[in-house]
Amino acid sequence: MATPDPLLVFDRAVLRQRRDRAARGWDRQAFLKREIAERLVERLDDVRRSFALALDLGCHGDEVALALQQSTVGRRTAVEQLVRSDLGLAFARRASGPAVVADEEALPFAPQSFDLVMSAMSLHWVNDLPGTLIQIGRILKPDGLFLGAMLGGGTLWQLRQALAAAESEIEGGLSPRVSPFADLRDAAGLLQRAGFALPVADGETIEVDYESALALMRDLGAMGEGNLVVERRRGLARRATLLRAAEIYGERFALPSGRVAASFEVLFLHGWAPHASQPKPLKPGSAARRLAEALDTAEHSAGEKVERS
Repeated sequence: MATPDPLLVFDRAVLRQRRDRAARGWDRQAFLKREIAERLVERLDDVRRSFALALDLGCHGDEVALALQQSTVGRRTAVEQLVRSDLGLAFARRASGPAVVADEEALPFAPQSFDLVMSAMSLHWVNDLPGTLIQIGRILKPDGLFLGAMLGGGTLWQLRQALAAAESEIEGGLSPRVSPFADLRDAAGLLQRAGFALPVADGETIEVDYESALALMRDLGAMGEGNLVVERRRGLARRATLLRAAEIYGERFALPSGRVAASFEVLFLHGWAPHASQPKPLKPGSAARRLAEALDTAEHSAGEKVERS
C-alpha cells in the first residue's frame, strides 16, 4: 500500500466539486464571505496608492469586487482592473469581470503580472501554504502588495468539542471531522519564509449565532466548507453521532436567546514583494543612541552579573 503524502491534508478534488455545488445557491450562503471580503478591503484604507492590475484569488461570488466598488467613494486607494480566479468553474462563471479557473496550488500567471493580489476565505484549503505564498510573491510586481484573509485555528472550536465528545461517547474513537487551519502565531512567519517584505498578520473573530448545531452543519455544507481532511472517516457520519453532537453543542454553547454560538477566526495577512525603495532594518551597532541611555538605565556587557535590589 502506498504511503500517504504528508503534504496532502485536504482533498482538493472534493473541494472543487463542493465549490461548484455551492455556487448554485451561493446568494443564500455568502454572508460570511461578504463580511470577510469587506474587512479585507478595509485594510486598503492605509495604503495610499493605486494598483493598475489586481487579482482576486478565490473569488466565490465576486464579494471582493463588490466591496471594492462600494468603498470607492472617498478612498485613497484605487484598483483600475480586477482579474478574478477560482478553483471552481461555476464560481468563475458568476464573476462580473475577467475570470479564470485556477488552482491556488499551481497558479497559471506569469511572473510579475500583478500590482495587488487579494484572497478572501480561500487559502485555508491549500495543502502547501508556504508554496502558494511563494507563488503569490512571484506573480507580484516588485513593491506589489498581497492581502489575504483565511480561516484560522480557532475556527469552530465549539463544534470540534461537541463532535469529539459525541464521537468518543458513541463510536469509541475519534476521526478528524473539522479541518485543521493555521494559527495566528505562525502566519507572519509564513509570509517571511515566502520572501515577503514588511510582513504583518493579525486576527479577528466573527461570531455567528445559529438556531442549532445542525443548522450550522447544514450551512457549512452549503458553503462548501465541510470537512475535507484526506484521512477523514469515509461515508456519512452516523446519525446518532451528529444528533448527540448537536445536543452537547446546545448544552455547552447555548446563548440566552436559546440559539447557539459559532466562532470563525479570521487571519489577515499583509506583505509586500521586495523592492529597493522599501524601509530596511538598521545594521547592528548603527544606532545613533544607546538603548540604555534612552531607558535611563545602566548598561552591562554580556556575561556581567547584575545584582537585584
